[in-house]
This record gives sequence, structure tokens and C-alpha cells, in this order.
Amino acid sequence: MSTHLPVADDRDPESAARTSRLREALLAAGFTADGLLELLGATAYAALARSETVPALRATRGDGPQATLVRLFLLQQPVPAARAGAALPLDDCLADGWLVRDGDEVRATVDVRPYGGPEGQDWWIVSDLGCAVGGAGGIGRGPAGVDRSELVLGVGGASTTLAGLTLRPQGGDPASGPSFDSVLDIGTGSGIQALHAAQYATQVTATDLNPRALRIAALTLALSGAQPADLREGSLFDPVGEETYDLIVSNPPFVISPGARLTYRDGGMGGDDLCRTLVQQAAGHLNDGGYCQLLANWQHVEGEDWRDRLRAWVPRGCDAWIVQREVQDVTQYAELWLRDAGDHRAGPEEYAARYEAWLDEFEARKTKAIGFGWITLRKSGAEDPSITIEEWPHPVEQPLGPAVLRHFERQDYLRATDDAALLAGRFKLAPEVVQEQVGLPGAEDPEHVVLRQNRGMRRATKVDTVGAGFAGVCDGTLPAGRILDAIAQLVGEDPVMLRDRTPEAIRMLVEQGFLEPVSGPVAAAAPGEG
Repeated sequence: MSTHLPVADDRDPESAARTSRLREALLAAGFTADGLLELLGATAYAALARSETVPALRATRGDGPQATLVRLFLLQQPVPAARAGAALPLDDCLADGWLVRDGDEVRATVDVRPYGGPEGQDWWIVSDLGCAVGGAGGIGRGPAGVDRSELVLGVGGASTTLAGLTLRPQGGDPASGPSFDSVLDIGTGSGIQALHAAQYATQVTATDLNPRALRIAALTLALSGAQPADLREGSLFDPVGEETYDLIVSNPPFVISPGARLTYRDGGMGGDDLCRTLVQQAAGHLNDGGYCQLLANWQHVEGEDWRDRLRAWVPRGCDAWIVQREVQDVTQYAELWLRDAGDHRAGPEEYAARYEAWLDEFEARKTKAIGFGWITLRKSGAEDPSITIEEWPHPVEQPLGPAVLRHFERQDYLRATDDAALLAGRFKLAPEVVQEQVGLPGAEDPEHVVLRQNRGMRRATKVDTVGAGFAGVCDGTLPAGRILDAIAQLVGEDPVMLRDRTPEAIRMLVEQGFLEPVSGPVAAAAPGEG
């Protein structure tokens, strides 16, 4: 079996035409994300995402073009050349190296996985054989002749999480939100983030330390019909010099490991230094108002608050929103990545030695646990930056990019609004917020009231009677101060004291997205308000 990668050269009209014909054949055969689900069924489709192929093999026993493509590109099965020719432009695929002959049969040289874009686009993510789903541990020793440390994985949970988090232009109106003309994708891998960026950015630069990843990213973009990216080899920001961007995205090799065995996951720096370095250097490569979004792991070090550790990462002049989604103790973490690498299939002595190496590394660094999460920076230039660091392990609604943008817009509002202006302002309850009353059945009054979001971060927060009443009345028509005066009269409280103690609660409800400031003329203070 050949180990070379296919060719898809947009600069060569004949190569571009062959790639276009392949893409048309994939579409015609229904080799798309929706078509794959329809063919396999929900059970086999979910099993394939877990790197379990038997249900998909059973579902593709037919000889139709769609089943043929699944067996070729996702299940690594040889297919009779005549059968492949009924589904694909066979000569084109052989000429460009997507397929190779094996007697009377043909085999795929890469995985090609259907992927649905955010607006219903039909895309395909290219990766090394066996790497379309799951980690490298699911593919034995990898494709013949390929150094396992250089494997390029396809779409995984981390890839789709980052794609959902990433900010996008908010329409053609510049006043409706930021635009991202220039995007940098650090550690592009199979090219999925660059593919998303190619839909709206005029300049996409993608880097990777692994030259195989750059070649595979180029295939992903070409096969999906996207504009080519500027692909550069190197680590972190080294390939881009002093260049700056509107948006930087990265799903880096963030695993905190005892050695750089696998390029796609092990950054080669000690502890969480790679993620720290990426965050700290990002500001120097962002345009004013630009964003950096990445996934990261970080150490929980004995005697140190993890929030303080991450706060120290944030560059001067940058706002930040850091969300810890999960925490694992060091044994859970080591076992996760030992399985990912397939080390659980090694002999008992070899497995034990590798496990010991992970625990020795953590012990030497006084690491008691590892946090997983998201980091978003914004180059605001603020002297008093907004840095929010929180733990939120609960389900969220993806895509979350619009919620990320609104978070920073709210921080701007709160930073510029003192308590007097807050009370003069008008607010409306955010969409999809519901109120829950918690207490014993039959009780006259609830023990507490909870406001809950059904969109975005899906937060929930306890509020007192005043907070619940205030939120319920907010429809953008009355200033906050006037609402509080009416509530004070209803509950028999001094209105001056209520005005004095409530702004903090209003700020919390705005910061967490339960209340939205109403902008424009309706937000101007009424005479005497303040």
C-alpha cells in the first residue's frame, strides 16, 4: 500500500478539475454528513464516532456508490476497481493518489470524512488512514511507512467544540459586530478550523509543526471547495514573524505529558507551558480589537489556586474569558491519554512503565489535577481589563460563538457604566429565560427563586424576591431606578436603601446574560432619573 498523500493543486487547472470532479461524485453518491447518517442509521453512526466499525461494515454490505465510498474512505476496506469506478472518477483518483491499485481492487490512501458546515455546506475532512474518528490508539500502528508520531487526526470532539466557540462575522453591517478579514489557525492539523475561516476571511494563514498536517489541510480545503490557505510550517508563532490578525484560533497539542511522543497532542514543553506561551504571545499578534480563541489544559498545582495561575497568563491590555469545563485527577488523566495512544494494548510491563512516567512527571511538578477548558482573549487595550475565570461543567448550547461575543459586549457596558447610569438605564429580560420557584409543596412562599437560561451558556442563578420581581418587569420601557421604586413601595422598603443595595445584583444579572441593556434613544435616562 502506498504511503504518499494525494495531490490537489489549485494552481494546476487540470488537478483542480480532477478534484472538482471527485467532489461532484461524492455529492452525487450522497457521501455527505446527512447521507452517512441516513445510510448507517443512528446506532452505527454513533458507533463509528467511537471508532467501532463493525456496525458500519454490516450497514454497507450493499454495492451502491454510497456504501462503496464508506468502505473505501472510512472503513479502510479494499473495493473491486469496477465497483469503485461506478462511484468515483477512478482514473482521476488514481492519478492524484486518492486511491491505489491492489490487484483487481483499489484502496484509499487517506480517510475522507463527510462533515456538515454551519450553514448546511457539504465538506470533507481528510486525515490519515484510521484517524477520521477517535485517537491514534484506535488504529494500531498507523498507516504502513508513516511515523506514528506524525499522524494527522480528523474531526474529534475538541475540533467541533472549538469550531462552535469561534466568533464569526455578525452579518454584512459593520455595526452589527466585528469582522475577521485575517485569521491565523495555529496547529491546523486536518484543517477544519481553517476550512471554517475560509468562508468569511479574505486571508487565512494556517501553521503546523507537522508537514504532513499542512499537506492534509490543503487536501481538506481543496476537496471541500474552499479557497486555499497560506500554509506555513513551524511551532506556535514562529512561522508568522511579526504579522498580526483579527482572529487567532488554535486547538494546540495541549496534553500535559512526560514527553513529546505524538505531535498532534504533545507540545514538547514541560507542564502547561505550551498553552501559557500561546496565550502570552497572542497579544503581540492581534490587531486592536482582535480575538484569540483556543482550547487548553492547565495544571492544578498544590498550594496554588488554578484561577490565579491562569490570571497570570493573560497578557497586558487584553480582556479574557476562561472557562474550566472539566477537572481530572492525575491518574484519570494519565489513563485517558495512555488509551488514546494505544498504550493499554502494550504488554503489562511496558504499560506500567509508561503509567509510572506520567505520575513521576506530575509528582515532580506538584500537580494534583488537570483542568480542561476554553480561553478567549480580546485585545482591548483597556487599563483595567475584564478577566473572567470560572468553572462551568454543565451543558451549553453550541454554536456558542454569538454568546462569546455578547459576553465581551456586556463587559464593555459594565466597565463604562457607573451605578447612577445603571439605575438610569433600561433593560430587557434575555430571550429564553424562565423563572423557577423552589420550595416545599403547598408552602405559601418559595424557599428561593431561580432564573434559568435555555440558550447559550444555559446558566442558572438564585435571586431574591426583589431580583425576581425586577427581572420579570424588565421589558425595556422603564428605567431600572423607577422599577426599584415601585418594588420598594410594594414590599414596604425604603426606596433609597433599595437603590443603594441593588446595583450589584443588576450587574451580576447583566454580566451573566440574564438582562440585556437596551441601547439607543429608549435607553436615555428620563428626566430626574439617576
